[in-house]
Amino acid sequence: MPAKTVDEYLAALPEDRRGPMDSLRRAIRAAAPEAEETIAYNMPAFRTRGGRFLVSYDAFKTHYSLFPFTDGMVAAFGDELAPYLAGKGTIRFPADRPIPEELVTRLVAVRVAELTDQPSSAPG
Repeated sequence: MPAKTVDEYLAALPEDRRGPMDSLRRAIRAAAPEAEETIAYNMPAFRTRGGRFLVSYDAFKTHYSLFPFTDGMVAAFGDELAPYLAGKGTIRFPADRPIPEELVTRLVAVRVAELTDQPSSAPG
């Protein structure tokens, strides 16, 4: 049965996955302290106070992912972000390295600014 809360989701992860996921959670929260935690697409996520999808994150066998990356993030971070880009809209952090919390916080700050500057559109 899918988790109904982020805490429930994280508690069900293998112990070695919880620390990096807590790092992602902490970094996201630093950039978006007003955002609400939720489950979206069966993974931990944050939504703006207005209910707009901000980001989601998850643990995989060889990496941790942050979704989505946007054109604004790529433009703002270029070469710094490039090694982590994978697939359409996915940022992947290797599981064998620490989560770059400061980078995640700056990425999410760009995402917050993008959503603040745009009218509400599609649900997430």
